Amino acid sequence: MTKADIVENIYEKVGLSKEESARIVELLLEIMKQTLEQGDKIKISGFGNFMVRQKRSRRGRNPQTGEEIEISARKVLTFKASPILKKALNE
Repeated sequence: MTKADIVENIYEKVGLSKEESARIVELLLEIMKQTLEQGDKIKISGFGNFMVRQKRSRRGRNPQTGEEIEISARKVLTFKASPILKKALNE
């Protein structure tokens, strides 16, 4: 599903114009992005949790050459589905 598909679904199910639907989707995604950039967690009841985790630097290996390399520290986005979503997916 793409962002355009989400806009289309909101347009059909809620009855807002496509422009309003697109604005809502853009605003929601921007709020989520800003929240995660600040390091805060997003918890959507019945859906799941989005959170940013810090990974420390580590030693790795280039698979093509076998040369050891340093993998730098970085932040990663994780998602953990709620039990309700997991149950819905497995029915």
